[in-house]
Amino acid sequence: MKKVVVFGNGQMAEIAHVYLGQDHEIEIVAFTVDKQFNHTGDFRGIPVVDFEDVAILYPPDNYFMFVPIGAKELNQLRTRTYLRAKALGYKLISYISPLAQVSPEVEIGDNCFIFESNVIQPFVKIGNNVILWSGNHIGHHTTIGDNCFIASHVVISGCVTVEPFCYFGVNSTVRDAITISSSCIVGAGALILKSTQCNQVFRGQWTKPHSVSSDQIHVA
Repeated sequence: MKKVVVFGNGQMAEIAHVYLGQDHEIEIVAFTVDKQFNHTGDFRGIPVVDFEDVAILYPPDNYFMFVPIGAKELNQLRTRTYLRAKALGYKLISYISPLAQVSPEVEIGDNCFIFESNVIQPFVKIGNNVILWSGNHIGHHTTIGDNCFIASHVVISGCVTVEPFCYFGVNSTVRDAITISSSCIVGAGALILKSTQCNQVFRGQWTKPHSVSSDQIHVA
Protein backbone atom coordinates (compact mmCIF):
# COMPACT_ATOMS: atom_id res chain seq x y z
CA MET A 1 0.00 0.00 0.00
CA LYS A 2 1.24 3.47 -0.92
CA LYS A 3 0.97 6.02 1.87
CA VAL A 4 0.19 9.34 0.22
CA VAL A 5 0.18 12.99 1.30
CA VAL A 6 -2.24 15.06 -0.81
CA PHE A 7 -1.55 18.73 -1.42
CA GLY A 8 -4.51 21.01 -0.79
CA ASN A 9 -7.55 21.52 1.41
CA GLY A 10 -10.08 22.73 -1.14
CA GLN A 11 -12.38 21.25 -3.76
CA MET A 12 -9.72 19.45 -5.77
CA ALA A 13 -8.25 17.86 -2.64
CA GLU A 14 -11.77 16.86 -1.60
CA ILE A 15 -12.34 15.20 -4.99
CA ALA A 16 -8.96 13.47 -4.78
CA HIS A 17 -9.89 12.11 -1.36
CA VAL A 18 -13.02 10.49 -2.81
CA TYR A 19 -11.26 8.90 -5.79
CA LEU A 20 -8.08 7.80 -4.06
CA GLY A 21 -10.12 6.52 -1.14
CA GLN A 22 -11.65 3.94 -3.49
CA ASP A 23 -8.22 2.52 -4.32
CA HIS A 24 -7.29 -0.22 -1.86
CA GLU A 25 -3.61 0.22 -2.70
CA ILE A 26 -3.55 3.86 -1.56
CA GLU A 27 -3.87 5.33 1.93
CA ILE A 28 -4.13 9.10 2.33
CA VAL A 29 -2.26 9.81 5.57
CA ALA A 30 -2.33 13.61 5.48
CA PHE A 31 -3.08 16.73 3.51
CA THR A 32 -0.57 19.54 3.24
CA VAL A 33 -0.78 23.24 2.39
CA ASP A 34 1.43 26.24 2.87
CA LYS A 35 1.34 27.39 6.50
CA GLN A 36 -0.56 30.59 5.71
CA PHE A 37 -3.50 28.53 4.37
CA ASN A 38 -3.61 25.95 7.17
CA HIS A 39 -6.44 27.35 9.28
CA THR A 40 -8.09 24.16 10.54
CA GLY A 41 -5.43 21.50 11.16
CA ASP A 42 -7.62 18.80 9.68
CA PHE A 43 -9.64 18.14 6.51
CA ARG A 44 -12.19 15.39 5.98
CA GLY A 45 -11.03 13.86 9.25
CA ILE A 46 -7.38 13.68 8.17
CA PRO A 47 -4.54 15.89 9.49
CA VAL A 48 -3.47 18.93 7.51
CA VAL A 49 0.21 19.73 8.00
CA ASP A 50 2.20 22.76 6.94
CA PHE A 51 4.08 22.18 3.71
CA GLU A 52 7.10 23.73 5.38
CA ASP A 53 7.14 20.75 7.80
CA VAL A 54 5.82 17.94 5.61
CA ALA A 55 9.17 16.35 4.77
CA ILE A 56 9.97 16.06 8.49
CA LEU A 57 6.59 14.63 9.49
CA TYR A 58 6.19 12.41 6.40
CA PRO A 59 9.68 11.74 4.99
CA PRO A 60 9.83 11.29 1.22
CA ASP A 61 11.69 8.01 1.63
CA ASN A 62 8.54 6.50 3.13
CA TYR A 63 5.66 8.53 1.68
CA PHE A 64 4.40 9.61 -1.73
CA MET A 65 2.69 12.85 -2.70
CA PHE A 66 -0.18 13.81 -5.01
CA VAL A 67 -0.82 17.39 -6.19
CA PRO A 68 -4.40 17.69 -7.53
CA ILE A 69 -4.55 21.41 -8.24
CA GLY A 70 -6.76 22.60 -11.10
CA ALA A 71 -5.94 24.80 -14.09
CA LYS A 72 -5.28 28.04 -12.18
CA GLU A 73 -2.82 30.36 -13.94
CA LEU A 74 -2.99 28.07 -16.97
CA ASN A 75 -1.65 25.13 -14.94
CA GLN A 76 1.28 27.13 -13.58
CA LEU A 77 0.18 26.91 -9.94
CA ARG A 78 -0.06 23.13 -10.07
CA THR A 79 3.28 22.94 -11.83
CA ARG A 80 5.08 25.09 -9.26
CA THR A 81 3.69 22.97 -6.43
CA TYR A 82 4.56 19.75 -8.25
CA LEU A 83 8.15 20.94 -8.66
CA ARG A 84 8.35 21.98 -5.01
CA ALA A 85 7.27 18.48 -3.98
CA LYS A 86 9.86 16.89 -6.24
CA ALA A 87 12.52 19.23 -4.89
CA LEU A 88 11.82 17.82 -1.41
CA GLY A 89 12.48 14.35 -2.79
CA TYR A 90 8.91 13.06 -3.10
CA LYS A 91 7.80 10.59 -5.74
CA LEU A 92 4.41 11.62 -7.07
CA ILE A 93 1.72 9.09 -7.81
CA SER A 94 -0.70 9.11 -10.72
CA TYR A 95 -4.31 8.09 -10.28
CA ILE A 96 -6.10 6.34 -13.15
CA SER A 97 -9.73 5.50 -12.59
CA PRO A 98 -10.51 1.79 -13.05
CA LEU A 99 -13.48 2.99 -15.10
CA ALA A 100 -11.19 4.59 -17.69
CA GLN A 101 -10.42 2.58 -20.83
CA VAL A 102 -6.66 2.81 -21.19
CA SER A 103 -4.81 0.74 -23.76
CA PRO A 104 -1.84 -1.24 -22.41
CA GLU A 105 0.30 0.51 -25.02
CA VAL A 106 -0.12 3.91 -23.32
CA GLU A 107 2.62 5.81 -21.46
CA ILE A 108 1.56 8.01 -18.53
CA GLY A 109 3.82 10.22 -16.43
CA ASP A 110 3.65 11.09 -12.75
CA ASN A 111 1.13 13.25 -10.92
CA CYS A 112 -1.57 12.59 -13.51
CA PHE A 113 -5.25 12.52 -12.50
CA ILE A 114 -7.32 10.52 -15.01
CA PHE A 115 -11.01 10.33 -14.23
CA GLU A 116 -13.67 7.80 -15.23
CA SER A 117 -14.87 7.16 -18.80
CA ASN A 118 -11.75 8.43 -20.53
CA VAL A 119 -10.88 6.43 -23.65
CA ILE A 120 -7.15 6.50 -24.29
CA GLN A 121 -6.19 4.62 -27.43
CA PRO A 122 -2.96 2.71 -28.22
CA PHE A 123 0.40 4.46 -28.44
CA VAL A 124 -0.75 7.61 -26.65
CA LYS A 125 1.89 9.35 -24.54
CA ILE A 126 0.77 11.49 -21.62
CA GLY A 127 3.38 13.58 -19.86
CA ASN A 128 3.72 14.56 -16.22
CA ASN A 129 1.25 16.58 -14.18
CA VAL A 130 -1.73 16.21 -16.53
CA ILE A 131 -5.43 16.20 -15.57
CA LEU A 132 -8.01 14.46 -17.75
CA TRP A 133 -11.50 15.02 -16.38
CA SER A 134 -14.33 12.61 -17.21
CA GLY A 135 -15.34 11.27 -20.59
CA ASN A 136 -12.58 12.34 -23.00
CA HIS A 137 -11.36 10.60 -26.15
CA ILE A 138 -7.61 10.67 -26.79
CA GLY A 139 -6.84 9.19 -30.21
CA HIS A 140 -4.04 6.81 -31.13
CA HIS A 141 -0.43 8.00 -31.41
CA THR A 142 -1.28 11.32 -29.76
CA THR A 143 1.13 13.01 -27.35
CA ILE A 144 -0.12 15.17 -24.48
CA GLY A 145 2.67 17.30 -23.08
CA ASP A 146 3.39 18.08 -19.44
CA ASN A 147 1.18 20.31 -17.28
CA CYS A 148 -2.01 20.22 -19.36
CA PHE A 149 -5.65 20.24 -18.26
CA ILE A 150 -8.36 18.56 -20.32
CA ALA A 151 -11.93 19.10 -19.14
CA SER A 152 -14.83 16.74 -19.87
CA HIS A 153 -15.97 15.29 -23.22
CA VAL A 154 -13.03 16.61 -25.21
CA VAL A 155 -12.11 14.80 -28.44
CA ILE A 156 -8.44 14.89 -29.39
CA SER A 157 -8.07 12.84 -32.55
CA GLY A 158 -5.20 10.60 -33.59
CA CYS A 159 -1.60 11.68 -34.20
CA VAL A 160 -2.05 15.04 -32.46
CA THR A 161 0.73 16.73 -30.51
CA VAL A 162 -0.35 18.84 -27.55
CA GLU A 163 2.51 20.89 -26.17
CA PRO A 164 2.82 21.76 -22.44
CA PHE A 165 0.56 24.08 -20.46
CA CYS A 166 -2.53 23.80 -22.65
CA TYR A 167 -6.14 23.92 -21.49
CA PHE A 168 -9.13 22.32 -23.22
CA GLY A 169 -12.67 23.28 -22.25
CA VAL A 170 -15.66 20.94 -22.26
CA ASN A 171 -16.79 19.55 -25.61
CA SER A 172 -13.86 20.99 -27.55
CA THR A 173 -12.60 19.01 -30.56
CA VAL A 174 -9.21 18.73 -32.26
CA ARG A 175 -8.83 17.12 -35.69
CA ASP A 176 -6.14 14.54 -36.39
CA ALA A 177 -2.45 15.07 -37.19
CA ILE A 178 -2.04 18.68 -36.02
CA THR A 179 -0.10 20.40 -33.23
CA ILE A 180 -1.59 22.45 -30.42
CA SER A 181 1.32 24.68 -29.44
CA SER A 182 2.22 25.45 -25.85
CA SER A 183 0.04 27.52 -23.52
CA CYS A 184 -3.03 27.53 -25.75
CA ILE A 185 -6.56 27.79 -24.41
CA VAL A 186 -9.12 25.84 -26.42
CA GLY A 187 -12.45 27.02 -25.06
CA ALA A 188 -15.62 25.05 -24.50
CA GLY A 189 -17.12 23.82 -27.74
CA ALA A 190 -14.24 25.07 -29.92
CA LEU A 191 -13.28 23.14 -33.06
CA ILE A 192 -9.59 23.18 -34.06
CA LEU A 193 -8.86 22.11 -37.65
CA LYS A 194 -5.25 23.26 -38.08
CA SER A 195 -2.10 23.64 -36.01
CA THR A 196 -1.93 26.57 -33.62
CA GLN A 197 0.67 29.03 -32.45
CA CYS A 198 1.82 29.44 -28.85
CA ASN A 199 -0.44 31.30 -26.42
CA GLN A 200 -3.47 31.41 -28.72
CA VAL A 201 -7.01 31.42 -27.35
CA PHE A 202 -9.91 29.80 -29.19
CA ARG A 203 -13.53 30.41 -28.27
CA GLY A 204 -16.44 28.18 -29.15
CA GLN A 205 -19.44 29.60 -30.96
CA TRP A 206 -21.85 31.07 -28.45
CA THR A 207 -25.50 30.22 -29.07
CA LYS A 208 -27.45 33.48 -29.02
CA PRO A 209 -30.73 33.52 -27.09
CA HIS A 210 -33.92 33.39 -29.11
CA SER A 211 -36.12 36.47 -29.23
CA VAL A 212 -39.00 34.43 -27.78
CA SER A 213 -39.14 34.12 -23.99
CA SER A 214 -39.36 30.67 -22.42
CA ASP A 215 -42.74 31.50 -20.87
CA GLN A 216 -44.13 31.91 -24.37
CA ILE A 217 -43.27 28.38 -25.37
CA HIS A 218 -45.70 25.57 -24.63
CA VAL A 219 -44.04 22.17 -24.34
CA ALA A 220 -46.31 19.25 -25.23
